[in-house]
Amino acid sequence: MAKQKKQPRPKAITPKGFRDYFGAEVDERKRMLDQIAAVYHRYGFDALESSAVETVEALGKFLPDVDRPNEGVFAWQDDDDSWLALRYDLTAPLARVYAQHRNDLPTPYRRYAMGPVWRNEKPGPGRFRQFYQCDADTVGTASMAADAEICALLADTLETVGIPRGDYVVRVNNRKVLNGVLEVMGVDEGPTRDAVLRTIDKFDKVGEAGVRELLGNGRLDASGAYIDGVGLSEEQAQPVLAFLTSKGKTADKTLANLRAAVGDSAIGAEGVTELNEIATLLAAQGYGPDRIVIDPSVVRGLGYYTGPVFEAELTFEILDEKGRPRQFGSVAGGGRYDDLVRRFTGQAVPATGVSIGVDRLLAALRAKGRMDGETVGPVVVTVMDKSRLAEYQEMVGELRQAGIRAEVYLGNPKNFGNQLKYADKRGSPVAIIAGSDEFEAGKVQIKDLVLGAKIAENATLEEWKERPSQFECDRADMVAKVREIVEGYDG
Repeated sequence: MAKQKKQPRPKAITPKGFRDYFGAEVDERKRMLDQIAAVYHRYGFDALESSAVETVEALGKFLPDVDRPNEGVFAWQDDDDSWLALRYDLTAPLARVYAQHRNDLPTPYRRYAMGPVWRNEKPGPGRFRQFYQCDADTVGTASMAADAEICALLADTLETVGIPRGDYVVRVNNRKVLNGVLEVMGVDEGPTRDAVLRTIDKFDKVGEAGVRELLGNGRLDASGAYIDGVGLSEEQAQPVLAFLTSKGKTADKTLANLRAAVGDSAIGAEGVTELNEIATLLAAQGYGPDRIVIDPSVVRGLGYYTGPVFEAELTFEILDEKGRPRQFGSVAGGGRYDDLVRRFTGQAVPATGVSIGVDRLLAALRAKGRMDGETVGPVVVTVMDKSRLAEYQEMVGELRQAGIRAEVYLGNPKNFGNQLKYADKRGSPVAIIAGSDEFEAGKVQIKDLVLGAKIAENATLEEWKERPSQFECDRADMVAKVREIVEGYDG
């Protein structure tokens, strides 16, 4: 009988585009999500947790490639041959939820959602196939007050998580204004219109001069390659350039410039009026241009939004991988999408919302030094005498009952040095030490591991004696003494 071939061991690696998150990172994210949820809740939004799996049909226009539903999203065919997919974002599920449960939901329906989304796209530096989003949306009202509220909520959220005023700006524009500009240009639906929209979307990267060239005959990019232009004349391109460069020193000046850019277009004038209403509502609440501005260069999601659009940009500088300074950039975006629920119901349902990129916001907070990737570990009760394990468990139980994170060392207690090494690796602030002498005397030894590390680094012998990192206390005082140390490091 032939010897059975041994199965190779599986490789212990994460799939491409995915990663694992450990203690401190998970804790940081949870703290930030809790802070964001508190702001959303304060604004009156209700939590919604929808399925991570949707039908491809429900995702609809969110799919990068409708003809190949497993391209761009993680999709598979169910037993009945219908296509299912992991959610691509949190907005498509909301449209489906509202259409399905609209008779039971209040109108307007205000919801927030937080969780992972999945995109089957090529990963890159800092770009993963699974990432977290935090969304807040209002469905069922066409009032610009809903859009103004989203902008205010976004500003408050950034400040709450630790981005100070002056380090961010929420920029607001309106898709209707752009539609008015295209109408003035005489650009109808079709390839030319699509090419113009793609060119406008490059404004942040190539600037006014670059857009002018790309709307015309074309331009050389940074690599020296020639990029063909749209082929518009200077006169045809002028309305777009006037639109993109219409930001003035005040909201009133910007709005006046936009009115000029849209000319006689009714849809364009409607968009300017909506922007004016948003600016007025925000000003009434005290949100000035130091936090929220009308900015025509915001052209996100051109095929997705139907009215106001918003983007939160962090304005402070960081160093890129080559050590060059650059602005951090966008961490959130959204806008009004009045056509999504219509796909399910056949009736127009107005909606507006915003999505925060959690991982990018966490990266920004780390860049600002607001998060250090470290967390305070548990108090470790060391084991000096295995026969007294129940008494060590009694100690750890008292600490936990007092709300102090704690654990008993469960490894081999033979080498006490290894127990302290374990506590250091866990980031423990305190180790509790008690042997037979301490038990008989009703005492415990408390070792302040953080202070001990600092003293070991740079303290003199005299300082070490004055500031002992290990001291003895009565067993009855253990919890109070530990709390004193732990709260000092937590605060």
